[in-house]
Parts: sequence; structure tokens; C-alpha cells
Amino acid sequence: MTPEMWNRLGPFRDEAIARGIPAEDVERWLATARPCATLTQDGDGPVVGQFGGPLLLPADTPDPAHPFVASIDLAALPADATDLPLPPDGHLLLFAFPETADYDEPMGSVVYVPVGTAVTERDRHAWNSSEFHDYEAMFKAFPQGPLRATTTVSLPCHEAVELPGRAGSGPLPGHPRSEELVEVWESTHDDIAPEGPLQIGGYADEEAVYYDPVAVAVSTAARAAETGRWDGPVSDDVSDWVLLADWHAGMDVQGWESATVHWVIQREDVAARRFDRAFTSVYWNP
Repeated sequence: MTPEMWNRLGPFRDEAIARGIPAEDVERWLATARPCATLTQDGDGPVVGQFGGPLLLPADTPDPAHPFVASIDLAALPADATDLPLPPDGHLLLFAFPETADYDEPMGSVVYVPVGTAVTERDRHAWNSSEFHDYEAMFKAFPQGPLRATTTVSLPCHEAVELPGRAGSGPLPGHPRSEELVEVWESTHDDIAPEGPLQIGGYADEEAVYYDPVAVAVSTAARAAETGRWDGPVSDDVSDWVLLADWHAGMDVQGWESATVHWVIQREDVAARRFDRAFTSVYWNP
């Protein structure tokens, strides 16, 4: 953890100690902190991309099957904004349909466009080939405009894990006070890390975060691969996966309140720039 992250987490540390949580438990929890970039449409941070805009794709890339959400200029993203092995340049294009799938299938995708790649503008509505009017109204409500980045810090928002081989759940391994520590994070988060609709890296968050959304997405990806709805191979070890991006769609799209999109990916795929291997899951409580 960098000194800047350590200092930023001061309010969390002070509150946890004030609540009587042993210092060793607090320090162990703080060791899990990860840098992330919060992207908003206001503020003073550098412009690192945009919601919406023209859809620019290489000629050999098929039309994505889900709506276009945002593009991220990796050269503009501060190098220390995340702990992900992201390319130093090029663009990440994020696609998603902000509803929970009826089956184990991806609800979005990621396209990486290396710098210097020739691109052509595509029809942003091609995903809605059946021209469903309610879906078109939803897409029309997607946010548009520049995205500014704030480099900040992220702590786990989930408090429990499923117990292998038995019913029920328990605290995060190695963190017997995880439920209390998550409560501290919820109470101090606003003083430490700004909220925004889009986050790159860090920990996944959503309305219901009893379990890790990344772990839930990995489990869904594994089932999707088994049933042929998504191409494997898929590691079932959550530690092999990272959060690429979170979009709190419900902050922007009326009628999809509480919807959160999680783009997750195996870390080795990030390093190899295989962003087509990202799996997209959605939590939505209509």
C-alpha cells in the first residue's frame, strides 16, 4: 500500500478502532486495499474517456450483441490508478445490457482497440436488431459525455463467503471481523473515496453485497462455459480473477434503479490483452 493510500484510509482506521475492533484485525483488513479509478462526469480529474459517443471498431470486429456503454482511453488513465496490468495505451470499449440474465450467459463484452488501429464507425443500435421499443428507450437513457478520473482506494464491500462443502456462510477467510469492518467502510466511504457511476479496478460493489460480486460472476462464468453459452477455459479460483470495471447503471438509467454491471476477467487475460475473455454479469433488483 502506498503512503497516499495509507493516509487516505485514516478515517476508516480511526472509526474501526473507536468501535473496539482489535488493531490487528484492522491492519489485516487494510492490507487488502486496492487502488481504483472512479469515473464521473464532473470534477477536476483528467478526461479519460466518455460515456457513449460514436462506436468506432476495427473492420474485422463483429457488431457487439449488447449496447455500447463507454470507451476508456488507457493512455489518459493515470498509470497508478489501478493494480491491473492494463496496456499503456489504446481504448477499452465496454458493452452491457443492464438486466440479470435468465440463464448463465454474459450480459455484455469488452473490446480492446490498440493504438493506431484503423476503425470504422458502426451503428450503435445494431444490437437491437428486433427493434424492441422499450429496449431502445432504455438505450436512449444511457449517459453521454466525457468521463473524468479520480484515483482513489477500494476496500471489500462484501462481508461473507459461502462455506465449501456445507450450507451457509462465514466471515471472509482470515478476517473474523469482516462484517463489522464492512459496516465501518460503509460509514466512512464517503469521506475517503468519491462515488461515481463507473469504476475501473478495485472491489466490486452493488446494492446487495453479502457475497463478493466477482465470486458470483466467476461462478456464473464457469456454468456458462459448461453449458456452452460462453467460451472457456475458466478458472474456478476467484483469486485468478479481477474486477475490470463496475457500472452502476441505476444511477443513470431510469427504470433500472439498483442495476450494477460487473466486467470481470482473469488476470492473465488482462496481461495478454485478451479482453474478449472478459465476462459480464449484472445484478438487478427491479
